[in-house]
Amino acid sequence: MTDERELPAAPDPVRWVIRKLERAGFETWAVGGVVRDALAGRRADADWDLATRARPEQVRAVFRRVVPIGVEHGTVGVLTRERMYEVTTFRRDVETFGRRATVEFADDIDEDLGRRDFTINAIAWHPLRGEMRDPFGGAEDLAAGILRTVGDAGTRFAEDFLRILRALRFAGRFALAVEPETWSALCGHRQHLADLSPERVREELMKILGAARPSRALSLYAASGVLPILYPELARCLNRGEEGRLDSWSAALQMVDIISRRYRLARLACLLSGIGVPARGVGEELPPTERAGPRAAALMERLRYSRADTEGVSALVRMVAAGPEIGAGPALRRWLRQTHRVDRRHLFRIWIARARLEAGLGDRDPERAVLSRWKAMRAELAMDPPLTLADLALRGGDLIEMGVRPGPGLGDVLAHLLDLVLDDPALNRGSLLARRARRYIDDRAQAWSTPERSA
Repeated sequence: MTDERELPAAPDPVRWVIRKLERAGFETWAVGGVVRDALAGRRADADWDLATRARPEQVRAVFRRVVPIGVEHGTVGVLTRERMYEVTTFRRDVETFGRRATVEFADDIDEDLGRRDFTINAIAWHPLRGEMRDPFGGAEDLAAGILRTVGDAGTRFAEDFLRILRALRFAGRFALAVEPETWSALCGHRQHLADLSPERVREELMKILGAARPSRALSLYAASGVLPILYPELARCLNRGEEGRLDSWSAALQMVDIISRRYRLARLACLLSGIGVPARGVGEELPPTERAGPRAAALMERLRYSRADTEGVSALVRMVAAGPEIGAGPALRRWLRQTHRVDRRHLFRIWIARARLEAGLGDRDPERAVLSRWKAMRAELAMDPPLTLADLALRGGDLIEMGVRPGPGLGDVLAHLLDLVLDDPALNRGSLLARRARRYIDDRAQAWSTPERSA
């Protein structure tokens, strides 16, 4: 069939690959996300994936420059001057065991489309002929705002339980209503999500956080009962808030939407910031296990985020909970020292998102106060104040030459000097710090005396 809506023209390299395969006698189509996104009227960010009747060895015979990405699964990477395109042989399912499904090569594009998850993803487009293959009505579902599986919903989810999360992500991204049978099967299989690998769960979350409005998919996580299974820490944030205010989960979702999709880790920190909010009737001083930072770190470690991301996000969560009170003068410099390993840009993005949310709830222009603190911080940093031991004009080696023995005493002197320059950066000169160090050493001499001398 030819689609009445004209899809965007394929890039010249894509047309070249298709033309070469078809001249060799192998039917070839564009499939997957790029077709779906184009029909949805969105910019085609997805890669151009191609499906062909050619077997892997035949694809390799047609093109000189290829990469055997997954030949056993029928996928070969074809290299053009600009980039690589994945070309996969038509396939049909023989027997399904989740991700370990047994497949065999097929000769028909409709068979290949029939093994896909949702109708909106089971559409093929032929850029050379302007022809669309849509045997399951995916384009119609997309236009009607419906998400449904290809074939029996229960069977489709049982084949791969990750499809539950994909369904929620697609429904959120394209603002689709999940068709009742699909929703019922999705909820009925949700307990199997606990069997998914942490990496797959993590990647789905990060894809959601890269969408324009993550709140839509994340709200479906809560509505479907998926949230308590995968993220019990976040599920406990539901209905946790002050009277007349948003609960911490709902507030976090709105703030996540405010932050740009370019900053996925800032969005993640924003989402996790509600973990440490106390339930009603619980005091503001939470025990260590209930604090947001450690609990955010534990969640990320469970999902096997990198150490750098885990430390960075958990540090942001701790600072978000502390609030944007950064002080001025010495207090500001001490705050800068405390946050020298924190991405302060992300921190202020989260604070600004919270301020905009509060403004929407009727509070008086809190964003102006946050921006004022941002300007004060930038002005202080522009003066390059000493914030760490490495910034001191007097180093540990200098103190050793002055007679201070290596050990805790040396650290005490350096910490004292840093405290002085945080109060007054003008003191950060070698001669001045040497005199202050000598005075401090003399004052503490008795405390640092050796055990033999004390005896």
